[in-house]
Amino acid sequence: MDSHKNGIAGPMQDSTAPGSSLAQIRSKLPSLAASEAQVAKWVLKNADKVIRLSMARVAEECSVSDTTVLRFCRSAGFHGFTEIKISLARDLASPQQIIHDDIAAGDTPIAIANKVFLANIQSLYDTLNVLDENTLNQVVNLLAKAKRILIIGVGTSGPIVQDLYNRLFRLGLDCAAETDSYLQLMRTSLLGPKDVVVAISQSGSSVDPVLTLKEAKRREVRTICITGNAKSPLTKYADITLLSVSSERPFEAIASRIAQASIVDAIYVSLSLINIEKTLRNEELIWDSVIPKSI
Repeated sequence: MDSHKNGIAGPMQDSTAPGSSLAQIRSKLPSLAASEAQVAKWVLKNADKVIRLSMARVAEECSVSDTTVLRFCRSAGFHGFTEIKISLARDLASPQQIIHDDIAAGDTPIAIANKVFLANIQSLYDTLNVLDENTLNQVVNLLAKAKRILIIGVGTSGPIVQDLYNRLFRLGLDCAAETDSYLQLMRTSLLGPKDVVVAISQSGSSVDPVLTLKEAKRREVRTICITGNAKSPLTKYADITLLSVSSERPFEAIASRIAQASIVDAIYVSLSLINIEKTLRNEELIWDSVIPKSI
């Protein structure tokens, strides 16, 4: 399915982009079938080996059939095994490709810090590599023209919901943030076709955001979601999807939130430049209002 036509942020079309193939595989991982995901995880951990192995040998390493490896390649957005080998070779030749190991029980705090920081940096690279220009333009234009904006999410998505709200209200946009599952639905029921609901969920499978976007679609409200799974239930009710990519590690939640916060920041800066005079005026008014609270 064409990601540009459907407003879903897909992999960048330039296959020579640094880190593009690994980022592409990570972005597809949540939506792969179990056997294909098994291959994907092995490839992500052994990218340097894949470029020297046959498809049959990779299948043997993953304890799957050759057909499963081929299905994985195609599900990940490649024409076949040869193309994925070429793409991985380009990735490994790039100075931007960061290689690091999983955290081990005997790691020192500084070793853990290095691995956590590198995982977060990798998440940013991967998310940038799957960030589609047309999709981001659609999001910025839709928010700029919206009559009202409702930003929703639950659990660990709460801080990102609040962050986006804090950014947008500074620009003078009529927006609200809601992390309560009942109030999300209640607020959405009062919106209309000129309004926008933004749902944030890394898994894309949390029930409450899905129900809220479903209600929004019933009300003919435009919908945007920021998620880590392009084929999650949430995306079925989103007009536009922005993907945040993070590898499956113990600190995945932090890495994904950093990626989502960066998407939020990019949206904010893009919107602020549409009317820079108003942005600067609002910032001045805001700072004047909080100066008395400074010590």
